[in-house]
Amino acid sequence: MSFTLATWNINSVRLRAALVSRLLTEEAPDILCLQECKSPVEKIPAETFHALGYTHMIARGQKGYNGVAILSKLPIEDAGDKDFASLGHARHVAGRLENGVTIHNFYVPAGGDVPDRERNVKFGQKLDYLTEMRDWFRAERPEKAILVGDLNIAPREDDVWSHKQLLKVVSHTPIEVEHLGQAQEAGDWVDVTRAHIPEGQLYSWWSYRSPNWDAADKGRRLDHIWATADIAGAAHSSRVLRAVRGWEQPSDHAPVFASFDL
Repeated sequence: MSFTLATWNINSVRLRAALVSRLLTEEAPDILCLQECKSPVEKIPAETFHALGYTHMIARGQKGYNGVAILSKLPIEDAGDKDFASLGHARHVAGRLENGVTIHNFYVPAGGDVPDRERNVKFGQKLDYLTEMRDWFRAERPEKAILVGDLNIAPREDDVWSHKQLLKVVSHTPIEVEHLGQAQEAGDWVDVTRAHIPEGQLYSWWSYRSPNWDAADKGRRLDHIWATADIAGAAHSSRVLRAVRGWEQPSDHAPVFASFDL
């Protein structure tokens, strides 16, 4: 089975349904994983996506916040979800393809603005979420799996526009990078994007606060595609669709793609 998969923090699937439809029409990935849908499942415009050939949807949602969805042209069954850190948030959902590959779609908490769990409850929740991901991967030892999503951490120095200036900024602090690295190691996950694009600055998110995001280019790579080591070698053609960030009324994230021959 060969398929192309994409991940995109859409920042409201209902508000940006037309952008999702445009991506599905122009790029036609076999599977699109969305985060921050900000919608109850029953109000996701599934019929719109169904008409474009995405006849399968697995989702977890809540009103106004969080939310994850997997849209697929390929048959896929619901493989459950986990409430990491017991937050009661819709931040994870999994689907299983007919070839046995499990796709995990994550929306890791952003963590607020202050990188100190004593002063900022949200930062502590983020670290706890990552710790529980690590422990789950150690216990489950995932195989034939792909993990995608907005992990809200840019781990490498060249995943941010300025390593030095962002060391104390949430999403690139050493403690976050360490926690994400432990989760990745626990599941024997391979960072597919960086396996294919090993050198140079690479971003998937640019702040709405920047008046000219493209020229300023103060980005971060917050969106990821990982695969377990047993199938990572089957991945190819990774890319970030930077141009999508420039569409009208866009999300502040750009979609990330990878293809697999399994």
